[in-house]
Amino acid sequence: MTTYDRKRYLEPGTGAFAQVPNRIMARLAKWGISVAGSRLLLVQGRKTGAWHSTPVNLLEYNGDRYLVAPRGNTQWVRNLRASSTGQLQLGRRRDTFTAVELADDAKPELLRAYLQRLNSQVSGYFDGVGPDADDSRLREIAPGYPVFRIA
Repeated sequence: MTTYDRKRYLEPGTGAFAQVPNRIMARLAKWGISVAGSRLLLVQGRKTGAWHSTPVNLLEYNGDRYLVAPRGNTQWVRNLRASSTGQLQLGRRRDTFTAVELADDAKPELLRAYLQRLNSQVSGYFDGVGPDADDSRLREIAPGYPVFRIA
C-alpha cells in the first residue's frame, strides 16, 4: 500500500517523446479545441512572477469548476497556491479565475468524478485506484492529489 502525502510529485518523463502529449494538448487548446475538458492553464511563477502555461483538464461537477493535479505537487500547483489566481485559455478566450484548494475530506467525490471522466488518460497516475474505489480508499489517497475549486 502506498503512503500519500502533500509532497507527492510524479515528474514528467525525460525521453524524446515524453512531452509530446502535453505539447499536442497545449496546441489544441490554443486553437480552441478541447479534448475531455482540456484547457491551457496560465499561472504566475511564485518566484519570478513570469507566466507559465501547462495543459490541464477542467472538471465541471455539480455546477462548479475544479482543477485536479494527477501528478501531485507540481510546479503549477505550487504557483497556484502562492497566487490563488490564474487563467484558463481555450482558443482566443482567456478566463481569469481565483482558486481555493480543497481539504482532503472534500476530495473523494471529486476524485471519483475526475476518474470517471478521465480514467483512460490519468489512470497511470493513480496507482491502480479507479472510479469504482470506495470512499475510504479515495480519502486515503486524497493528500497526494491537490484539488482546487475555481471561480
